[in-house]
Amino acid sequence: MSRYILASASPRRQFLLKEAGIDFECVPSIGVDEEYIATQILERNNVELYWIPETLAKEKAREVESRVEKGSIIISADTIVVLDGKILGKPKSEQEAVEMLRKLSAHKHTVITGVCLLKAGVPGAISMFNVKTEVNFKRLREEQIQHYVQTYQPLDKAGAYGIQEWIGYYGVSGINGCFYNVMGLPLSALMEELERFEGV
Repeated sequence: MSRYILASASPRRQFLLKEAGIDFECVPSIGVDEEYIATQILERNNVELYWIPETLAKEKAREVESRVEKGSIIISADTIVVLDGKILGKPKSEQEAVEMLRKLSAHKHTVITGVCLLKAGVPGAISMFNVKTEVNFKRLREEQIQHYVQTYQPLDKAGAYGIQEWIGYYGVSGINGCFYNVMGLPLSALMEELERFEGV
């Protein structure tokens, strides 16, 4: 039985892995400059936006690799929100969170999670994939946006919202794709790839 390592401090990803019945140790990545890496990728020509979360997931796994037992399977992920071809990352302030939610109001956006599986200390034992989910938001009233931002903690969430929270109950009118992907970890695709990756 492989030893699993989650390279994330995200309580949502930890919750999902536990619910999936995976026994894992949490070893969050340290010092990965997400903003710098994303900017470097965006400066290239013909960029596919999924490269950003996949690359960030890989960098997080690589950072953790030297701190875990050889042969451990590291699971890392990164999630971005894309609206009209532009990335909405994690807001840096409550005001920025409010502005993001105003943009998402009455629009459809795409959530992309990049996942990396890496077997520590085993050359070439790496797998990366991404999953996309479309999310439709109803028109949000200003008081709803203000309530959510002031009551919950949107600053650690891409796009300034968590679909599993109050704003998801009130604001999301429909999704096309994996619900858990919007929470930060596409469980069905992950479980399928883990089964294949065990034999690498």
